[in-house]
Amino acid sequence: MGGCYLPGVRTPILLYLVALAVRGGLIAAFPDPAYPDSSYYVDVARSLAAGHGFTTDVIWIFAEVGNRLPANPTLPIPSNGHWLPLASLVQVPFIWLLGPTAFASALPSALLGSLAAPLTWLIARDAGSRPTVALGAGLLAAAPAAGAVFMAQPENLAILLPLVAATLWMVGRGLKGSGRSFALAGLLAGLAALARNDGVLLAGAIGLIWLGDRIRWLRRRSGSRAWVVAEARPPIAIWAAVAAAMLFLLAIGPWWARQLTVFGSISPTAASGAALWIRSIDEWDSITAQPSLDRFLAQGLGTILASRLLGLGQALLIFSVVACSLVLVPPLLVGIVARRRSPDFVPWLAYAPVVVLGAALLYPAHIPGGALVHSAIGLVPHTYILALEGVAALAGALALGRGRARASGPAGDGAGLVGPGGGDGGGTAGGRDGLPIRLFVGVAVAFTLGTAFLYAGPVIAGWDRVRAPRVALAAELDQRGVPADDRIMSLDAAGLKYWTGRPGVVTPNDPIDTIEAVARAYGIRWLVLEAGPAESDGPVAALRPILRGETRPSWVGAAAWSYGVGPAGGATGGTAGGTPALVLFPVCTTIADTRCAP
Repeated sequence: MGGCYLPGVRTPILLYLVALAVRGGLIAAFPDPAYPDSSYYVDVARSLAAGHGFTTDVIWIFAEVGNRLPANPTLPIPSNGHWLPLASLVQVPFIWLLGPTAFASALPSALLGSLAAPLTWLIARDAGSRPTVALGAGLLAAAPAAGAVFMAQPENLAILLPLVAATLWMVGRGLKGSGRSFALAGLLAGLAALARNDGVLLAGAIGLIWLGDRIRWLRRRSGSRAWVVAEARPPIAIWAAVAAAMLFLLAIGPWWARQLTVFGSISPTAASGAALWIRSIDEWDSITAQPSLDRFLAQGLGTILASRLLGLGQALLIFSVVACSLVLVPPLLVGIVARRRSPDFVPWLAYAPVVVLGAALLYPAHIPGGALVHSAIGLVPHTYILALEGVAALAGALALGRGRARASGPAGDGAGLVGPGGGDGGGTAGGRDGLPIRLFVGVAVAFTLGTAFLYAGPVIAGWDRVRAPRVALAAELDQRGVPADDRIMSLDAAGLKYWTGRPGVVTPNDPIDTIEAVARAYGIRWLVLEAGPAESDGPVAALRPILRGETRPSWVGAAAWSYGVGPAGGATGGTAGGTPALVLFPVCTTIADTRCAP
């Protein structure tokens, strides 16, 4: 890999094109939104492009309307009570240009997310990493392990990847004396906060780094030896910290003002407790659970600690698999030890625990559903640099041990655990790498890239299994002449809106009487039930007997159409156990509606 190093601007350009090609291939394989998050972002983007503002005619989760059945149930509603707007905003110009197509929504994610590859290369070069490490890390960021398959989805993952990494880079440059870079970090953190609430945690980490740097300087001035790293450099300027804070507020302030005006809170689902105080993920979909701090504490300290420890374990495992494909975890630890004193990686070392512990302590119930992946995706570029630094250090130590008799120490080929770049294992940006380093880093990069493609295949196949019944359902509704404003109740209201074009409401995870009350309140006309690989992946518990054909309440009619083996026949594609993949039922909430008659 060292022989492939290209000086000047050619390397970052080629890395960008490689990353764009990866994302282009993913769009070709699956151009549509694949899960509720991305479907919701597309729906809001199309509403904005059509001039309707931040509104949506789907309720994907009742936390967006106060975690209860509103006194005056209406559609459409103000959007983005939970998710942030940036992933929708970036789609709008492309929708204006290309129309409301899947490609128009996926393209900005691909274009912006591809910046991660050259950005990683630049971060590594600025940190004094070896050319082989810089190039290898850039290639890994082009297809980030098991997370690569999500990089073309029209949501915030692809946007957060370069935004968070660039923020940490600018903070590192600030620690090395660039006040302008530190100020720019505040703006980037504000943009990250427009993509996901974790941007606020990122801004908090920036503030802690500034405070720690100021304390370091004060201790050095007072002659204290309590500080481990007694660097002579001056601290980050106060003006840089003030500018960073102002730029952060400049980016996020207008959105917070909108949230306060519309919802009365800058983070409605956090303020209501719906996101923070649920005891299990089942309560996230419930309107009768009414999560609160008192109810949460009533579980008892043991249960609370157990849930947090489980969340921490899940967070570490998910990050190890999604970002590192497990194989990079040992060299990552070596790289962390080798470069723990480098100002280039102090921001990463400060923010990574905030991300992991924040997820484990604040919202562990959401971790298996992808919350940690979204939060931690911005850590990936620095992770790859540190991991490949560790691989290079191990390879160099091996070469050093075998070549002592030939006096080929670290000064000769950059092979030692402590590189020639200043005592932190960084090497030199322009130095040559020995054959063992190139070989070991090349193998690590090739293996990790291979896992990206191995993981993508089954994931896309699973998305296809969900898409096929929905495409067939859309055609069936159109063929029946079902009006475009007929409302559908389903577990994925945003996804059904994307495929059928019809508004809808999520099925709450509550008793059947509560579900009926929701159906009547919103004038629901159709109920869509979808089977999953496991029973827990299908409808909420109260509706599973209806899908299995065992029993149904009087307000739900007989199955009108099914995809797979089911009571109404239909197309192929049912589950292995004979349950249809998707079933359409009429819902009757008025006496005049006779579709549900026995």
